[in-house]
Amino acid sequence: MSFDFSADEVFEMAEQLEKNGADFYRASAASITDEENKKVLLGLAAMEDEHEKIFAGMRAALTAGDKESNTFDPEEETLAYLKALVDTRVFFKKEIDTTSMKEILKAALVAEKDAIVFFMGLKDMVPENLGKNRLEDIIKEEMSHIKLIGSMLAATGA
Repeated sequence: MSFDFSADEVFEMAEQLEKNGADFYRASAASITDEENKKVLLGLAAMEDEHEKIFAGMRAALTAGDKESNTFDPEEETLAYLKALVDTRVFFKKEIDTTSMKEILKAALVAEKDAIVFFMGLKDMVPENLGKNRLEDIIKEEMSHIKLIGSMLAATGA
């Protein structure tokens, strides 16, 4: 079975990934006792919130053609499947030491990389006429997360 996803569906997934990321950082911040690290994690959560807004704006700016899907899916099972994938593959509840900033940042870096791989795979499923070129914006946003988290992780001596 082959699916063509519209840019609208992919941006919806991007928004959910960002929500999951913000939840991860907030939960991690609640576990940290060091106030400076808590601020850093809450700052990362705020960045995820901002990226969610960016993706929502990108989604709102899509043309009617970008929002159309070529797949017959009256029960919206495709989106349910993809949402389940997003909720379990990236920023899912991980068994990490959330009292260790280093371990939190390592987990965050893995999750951001997973998000990029996820979106690169989806990019191959979105035809040009359904907004494939817009997916590059998502991937660039996620790459900026990796740079930032990588520099934070390096600062911890990892």
